[in-house]
Amino acid sequence: MKRFFGENKNNPWFWTFVVLSVALLFALPLMSRSAGNSGDEDGFQIPQGKNVINWYKTDGADSTCMTFNNLKYYGSSFDVVTEFVNQTFHIDNISQSRHIMNSLMGWLAILMVGLIAYLLGGARAGVFALLLMFLSPRFLGHSFNNPKDVPFAAGVIASIYGMILFFKQFPKVKWYTYVILILSIALSISIRIGGLILFGYFGLLGLMYLIFMLIRNKKPLEGDFITINTRGEKTGVLIVKMIGIALAICIVGYFAGLLLWPFAMESPIKNPWEAFTLMSNFDIAIRQLFEGTTQWSDLLPWYYTPKYILMTIPIAVIIGVVLFFVFCWRNKQDRFWAFFIFFVFFFPVFWIVYTHANVYGGWRHAMFAYPPMVVAAGWGFDGFLKWIEKKLKAKEGEESAQTSKEGLVVNVAGLAVLLLLLIGPIRFIVANHPYEYVYFNELEGGVKKAFGNYELDYYYHSTREASEWIIANAQPKPDGSKTRVGTWHSASVNYFFRNDTALFRPMFIRWYEKENSDWDYAIFVLTGINPDYLKSKAFPPKNTVKTIDVDGMPIAIILKREDKSDCEAYKLKEANSLDSAVMLYHEALQVDPNNMGALVNLGEIYLRQGKIDSAQMMLNRYFEFDPKAETANYLYAYTLVNQNKLNDALDVLHKLQKYNPKFGSAYVLAIQLYLQQKDMVSAKKEFMKVIDLDRVDNQIVQLWVQYSSMQGINQQQAYINLYSTMAKSLDKRGKHKEAEEYRKLIGR
Repeated sequence: MKRFFGENKNNPWFWTFVVLSVALLFALPLMSRSAGNSGDEDGFQIPQGKNVINWYKTDGADSTCMTFNNLKYYGSSFDVVTEFVNQTFHIDNISQSRHIMNSLMGWLAILMVGLIAYLLGGARAGVFALLLMFLSPRFLGHSFNNPKDVPFAAGVIASIYGMILFFKQFPKVKWYTYVILILSIALSISIRIGGLILFGYFGLLGLMYLIFMLIRNKKPLEGDFITINTRGEKTGVLIVKMIGIALAICIVGYFAGLLLWPFAMESPIKNPWEAFTLMSNFDIAIRQLFEGTTQWSDLLPWYYTPKYILMTIPIAVIIGVVLFFVFCWRNKQDRFWAFFIFFVFFFPVFWIVYTHANVYGGWRHAMFAYPPMVVAAGWGFDGFLKWIEKKLKAKEGEESAQTSKEGLVVNVAGLAVLLLLLIGPIRFIVANHPYEYVYFNELEGGVKKAFGNYELDYYYHSTREASEWIIANAQPKPDGSKTRVGTWHSASVNYFFRNDTALFRPMFIRWYEKENSDWDYAIFVLTGINPDYLKSKAFPPKNTVKTIDVDGMPIAIILKREDKSDCEAYKLKEANSLDSAVMLYHEALQVDPNNMGALVNLGEIYLRQGKIDSAQMMLNRYFEFDPKAETANYLYAYTLVNQNKLNDALDVLHKLQKYNPKFGSAYVLAIQLYLQQKDMVSAKKEFMKVIDLDRVDNQIVQLWVQYSSMQGINQQQAYINLYSTMAKSLDKRGKHKEAEEYRKLIGR
């Protein structure tokens, strides 16, 4: 260490690197203190951390961690460690302590990015990489409270740093390199079993190294990008030694990564492999707002992840990556490491695209690919300046460009240009903290253009500010009862009201059913809401009392209920007192003509009463601001059926299927109408849509039996045909294991 500092004591870029790294070590935890809770924390990560602690405390007797929300398939090291800290020190504000520790994981990732760039390009490249990584709003925002993707990214990039050190030092590998590699591999695997990808990275780099070694033995190569000190050892001996050490590191890192993972501890080979297989075929789909429409995550277009990355990273990083390809590949001595850095940021994104992986929430599942991308960007800017310096040095002839007056100008100008390119992210961070992760770059037009086209606060960070606003502004109710606070994401809201339960009662409500429930205030993060409504004149609702904004655009709203006619009307409707319900719903519409619940419920009541024209009038009023609403369209299709306009009804149902391909009722009604018309070909097409979407339920099965009966096929054969068709569909989509289960049912 003394030698390291001594060699760099006259390099201002070195001291800039040190000071910046230390400053960020303090800055990130301080910034994290104002962050809200992420969507996974309260409902999943915090409880699972407690469950795992209890598993260890009871020597496995308390096995809740094995059954809680399928989280046994994930490593929980971050949650276990933070829960242990919170319990040991009796911390009440557990979220804040978690966020501080989360930010330290973010800092670790930023530091490793800087160190790799330093290692490959020098101190200036390291400084550039540190700045680019810290001033990447998406990553910075996730660093505050993302307990999965940020620690995983930190583990992966630290492993990459260790791998580069290993092969630069081999065969005289320093002890700290072994420590870095083992701990970082363990950290990655202890968060996600996908950390096994590091073994592939290690193997690839080793293979590249071996190829270089063999070529060098036959023909000297230009450059000294890998120093090989053979000490007289034969190549074969070195290869065996390298493979043996690498395997030992991987094995120790692997088993160390399982120590805080109960499911893996029960069977260290079988269970992690089961988790890896399950994660590779993740089948839980979430609706996402993308390109102005709501789409299911397992049906998103192939370019979802790369497009999201390009829209939400600083333009400076994009330019830096371009410079990386232009300048860092020019020098043969850089090409070896440049290829490796390129591979570790390109391959994960390529694999997501190639396998059509089920991803959502922007590119957070690919976040571990971003740090090496920033390494490339920082290195690219440095490579560009080195190219300019080389030109200046050739022109000057004698004096070094880096120490000359011209060299000083290059350094200052280079840093100034980088900061100029980062003005947008800097402004965004300052203006919108702690919602940095909502950032969209200038290529997309910022948050203003992204509003209603892409997800903004999809991780529910704004529930903290909304909850605190209600606590500060809501007046106690005159009758002494608790103020009901409705929200879709009740887990985090419950946390922020934990010290005010005498006055407030958080409760779960859905956006499209909010008028049916009895609440006083409501918090809604603007996710899962049809974009047409968000862009309509009806938004925000009339009873909105507070919006939480990013760059002037709302990411969450707070509603205050002044009139409960709609809630009382819903109770009457459910009690079948339809005329009384109609009266109250019309009262609600006088208060707010765009009351969504009143309009759709009146449409349903009028339909039940046979007043088709009135039903259509109410639903058409609804469509003025939310034309793709599922329930409203489904009811409208029924009004057309009642008018015997079957083809028109089918048109509505087909549009509804496009709006939401997994809205099962649209397929059921379409099949019923086709069977009513004896259109067996069209009915079969509807069945195939349902089968290909894995939406077969008891109602679909009964309709299939009816469809088969109309063709003279008995019930037993109908089931055989259905299971056979489902197996073929699953095979076609690569789900061979599930297909085999259906073939077993029919004995094939």
